[in-house]
Amino acid sequence: MSDEFHYKRRVEFCETDAAGIAHFSAYFQYMEQAEHAFLRHLGTSVIAEDEVGTISWPRVNAYCDYTDPVRFEDRLDIIVRIERLGTKSVTYAFDFRLQETSVATGKMTAVCSRITRGKPPESMPIPSWLVEQMRPYMSDPRV
Repeated sequence: MSDEFHYKRRVEFCETDAAGIAHFSAYFQYMEQAEHAFLRHLGTSVIAEDEVGTISWPRVNAYCDYTDPVRFEDRLDIIVRIERLGTKSVTYAFDFRLQETSVATGKMTAVCSRITRGKPPESMPIPSWLVEQMRPYMSDPRV
């Protein structure tokens, strides 16, 4: 069994439509917020510095499936796991829960990249210390 990271938050009024239901686009912000909290939990950030310069995590894929609506003031528990941990990229799996009920699932893939001013991001291997921190959160840690 893999470790899970839990990110809890309320649905804010500005994230809802006229019926008070969270807009579909809010889930993509929730996934990004949960990813940022997860990286902070591991001792880094979505933008970090090392001895060479800046490292960041551009997203290359994201999607979400919705099964039940959530509304203003609902308290979400967003469970983060790692579905795939590659040499240069990570695919996160998100399970959005309202109490014990799953209301949506999502995935997002980000690429570890060197950020240099005036140049496009350049993919790079995920630092070994971070791979070791991420490994316990893999859906199947044997992979």
